[in-house]
Amino acid sequence: MPNFKRILLGIFVLLLVLVTLAFFLENQQSVALMFLGWSGPELPVSLVVVVALLIGMLVGPIIGWFLGRSSKATRKRLV
Repeated sequence: MPNFKRILLGIFVLLLVLVTLAFFLENQQSVALMFLGWSGPELPVSLVVVVALLIGMLVGPIIGWFLGRSSKATRKRLV
């Protein structure tokens, strides 16, 4: 059974890599982003989206950790 799970995980990772590669190859148009008057360099759409995803994957757990930590402190004070 552990080998079956390992094979399924390998297939899932392979599919994820293939979908990501297809996304990169299909979205090579350049875009320039503007935010609050700041203009960024022209980068491919795929790069902008993947960088935003990676930043979200880093920031999300950090926020969750802080919220969980403050929640535990609140529960300790209540007990």
